[in-house]
Amino acid sequence: MATRRDALKTATLGLGAMALTPTQAISKTIQTLDMPKHEFKHSVCRWCFNSFELEEFAERAKEIGISSIELLSANAWKVVEKYGITCALGTGSFANIAEGYNNPANHDKLQKAYLQLIDQAADAGIPQVIVFSGNRKNLSDETGIENCAKGLDKVVKHAEQKGVMVVMELLNSKVDHKDYQCDKTPWGAALVDKIGSPQFKLLYDIYHMQIMEGDVIATVRKYKDYISHFHTAGVPGRHEINDTQELNYKAIMKAIVDLGFKGYVAQEFIPVSQDKIAALKEGVDICSV
Repeated sequence: MATRRDALKTATLGLGAMALTPTQAISKTIQTLDMPKHEFKHSVCRWCFNSFELEEFAERAKEIGISSIELLSANAWKVVEKYGITCALGTGSFANIAEGYNNPANHDKLQKAYLQLIDQAADAGIPQVIVFSGNRKNLSDETGIENCAKGLDKVVKHAEQKGVMVVMELLNSKVDHKDYQCDKTPWGAALVDKIGSPQFKLLYDIYHMQIMEGDVIATVRKYKDYISHFHTAGVPGRHEINDTQELNYKAIMKAIVDLGFKGYVAQEFIPVSQDKIAALKEGVDICSV
């Protein structure tokens, strides 16, 4: 149903169009009505589309409005750069979901690898690198936080000097990553508070946190200052984010926009459609609120 606001908007567009040719007026009206309002940037996770050669994928991604292909190691950053694509979130083969910073036995090895990765990221203009808590293995929440904070201290301090963000991903421990410790937003937020650095935040994976917590929009609003990055996927199944699954991604993205988020939202679904690029474009379009 048309509203008074709609009528006023139409009238304003009509007055502005009087000085334009019919073709210009139609074009200007379409641009005004269809222009995405979001300020965040579109990214995509490489591993979900690894059936494509990286260079082809970078070219195709660029064509549909994606500015980053992420979860790439340093040797791939230059490859996508040729196509005007960055890597919003860098990683390396040493980044292990199950063996992370909550185990002190991993600290020396991870610190050495991440200090080098942060240097490489700073030199290449890569804004963030990903870290993991590791599996719980009967650790209490408090011990896990304490161990992660100790292990990440040197890494985060180096990241502060280099201007690189370190992000820990929230993952579900129910379906995909059994026993993973950083599996709820309050735990991750407590670790962020413990570390107390502007260069350490969370990767809020919408798919994973729907499985673990639900209540996505309210959680994102509550913990907005703790979140530096988002991932998407459909629930259940981790496939396309369209109406074949239960999440209302338009509403979630609108909430993220309303919070003034200016970072990256990355598609991390595994497409079941035959045309994988069309599925990816659909995801980008759904998120372009």
